[in-house]
Amino acid sequence: MKEVLDTLAQMKINYKIVNHPPATTTELADEYIKNHEGIRSKTLFLSGKKDRNFYLFILDDQKKLDLKYISELIGDRLHFASEKHLEEKLKLKPGSVSLFGLINNKEKDIHIYIDKELLKEKIITFHPNNNTATIFISVKDMFTFLENLNYKYQIISF
Repeated sequence: MKEVLDTLAQMKINYKIVNHPPATTTELADEYIKNHEGIRSKTLFLSGKKDRNFYLFILDDQKKLDLKYISELIGDRLHFASEKHLEEKLKLKPGSVSLFGLINNKEKDIHIYIDKELLKEKIITFHPNNNTATIFISVKDMFTFLENLNYKYQIISF
């Protein structure tokens, strides 16, 4: 978590943090932060055919990701990435996947897709690379974070 907070400070990104017991699902995390403003996000790490390409999808935690539709949209047969690939690429464990895991992806080889609906929001939430806290940042600063790490991203409708 310290690396995430240090990175946000270096990027001059304002945030609010709420510490809570471990939350392995978005539903559980939502219970711990229910009185705080901000859209609850779901960040999914997927892999393409033969695990050649890797993807991070960021969407409202109330939405379901239609893998068939998204696979057709981006032109790769998607599936959830293995724990091994999650560890290799983002240095994360299941239940703590977050935008902030990109700090650990030195290869910069993960494709980022963001749900267009999130652009209507002011504040968005992410785990700080572990599931014992939730960080609130502005949606604008989410893009600042990605740009500072030199990631390109695509806005799509899920």
